[in-house]
Formats: sequence, structure tokens, C-alpha cells
Amino acid sequence: MSLKIVQGHGEVFTHFISLPLAIYSELKQKVETFRNSILGNDQHKKPLKFQSTLDEMGIEKSMFISPNSLHLTVVMLKLENKEAVNAAQDILKSVSASVRHALDNRPVFIRLKGLDCMNESLEKTRVLYAPVGEVGGEGRLLKACNIIIDAFVNAGFAGKDAKSRLKLHVTMMNATYRRDKSKGMTFDAREIHKEFGRKDWGEYLIREAQISKRFWYDSTGYFHCCGSLPFPH
Repeated sequence: MSLKIVQGHGEVFTHFISLPLAIYSELKQKVETFRNSILGNDQHKKPLKFQSTLDEMGIEKSMFISPNSLHLTVVMLKLENKEAVNAAQDILKSVSASVRHALDNRPVFIRLKGLDCMNESLEKTRVLYAPVGEVGGEGRLLKACNIIIDAFVNAGFAGKDAKSRLKLHVTMMNATYRRDKSKGMTFDAREIHKEFGRKDWGEYLIREAQISKRFWYDSTGYFHCCGSLPFPH
């Protein structure tokens, strides 16, 4: 997973604002089962029909996200030194009241259901993800995320197009994680989508936003936290 993702105008981002989901053991177990079912590592279940063609589909274990790092990404950040990290912490604190107001001082839950791909072709997919829907459909989470994004864009720590890039999702598989780069940057997700395209991953409370450091992981396996903003519980 330690791959630099270049976005915007060539920036290499060092941190990001995450909404952690790896705190939920139920979701982690479902993602683990999903991976094992596809790779044929689940001894308690009948093998899926397409397991004999995984190599032709371009699928390998390294492409699956670690259950310990499950999250939603709000915005990518470029924080090049300690001063920038400190400033980012101050920014997060400064928007606390506005974020709570956007959330109407009430807990916000999301539902993860199904699978989709970033591009239009399941046959040549780079990222396979679980779509995110806010329970109740009031748009409170989106408003809160936009407040956070605006604050970091105005401070110069995020790209000016960050708001247009916002697409809340939970990555399940990513071809850029593939160790064998000779296989290209896409995979065939058609059979996986047929099998799991309607899967209900569950409902989860968004408990906080974190400044997460890319490529650095704590003992839990989640991204190192450089600051956080609690959401209403």
C-alpha cells in the first residue's frame, strides 16, 4: 500500500483527512471474508467459480486493502514539515464548531452497500470500492466534509480542485497496490461484481476526522494520527 498517489498539479501529498472505519470489527471481518472468498482462502465455503482464473483476471492478494486501514478520504494534504502539521491541527480545531453545526450536533451514520469502480469499465478496473450513503440522506456529512476541505484549500495545504474531487467511498481493491507491475494498472472485476455487487457491508457511525500520515502506521495497522476532530456521538 506504500505507493505515492500524485493528484492535482503534480503534488505528492504527505497526509490526508480520514474518517476512520477500521475501528469496527464487524466491517473488518466482512472485508477479510470478501478477500478470502475471492482468493480461495476460506475453507468453510465452496470455492467461487472464477478462482481458477484469478491470474488471467489480474488479481493478486496485494491488491486488497488491509482491513486495519479502512477509511473514507475527505481531502489529500501536503504538509511538508512540523510547522505545517501544527498549522493543520489548528485548522481542524478552528472548524470544529462549524462542522458540528453542519452535522446539526447529531450523530451521522453511513451505509456501505454494493461495489462499484472508479472508471466505467468493470473489465478494466483500477479501483473497486464500496459506495457510501448517508443514513437519512440529509447531506450533513457532505456539508461537514466541504467545510473541512475549504479550510485546508484556503490555507494552501490542499489542491484548489479538492472539493470537486470529493467522492466518499471505501476502497476494497486497488490495482496500484499490485506488487507485480508488469501486469498493468487494471484488473477484470466483472465476476467479483456479479458475486458481491449487492453486498451489504453495514451501517457505521462516523466518530471523528483525523489528520492521517500516509505510509506511516500505528500498532493497530491504521494510519498514524497527527490530530483529530470528534464528531457528535
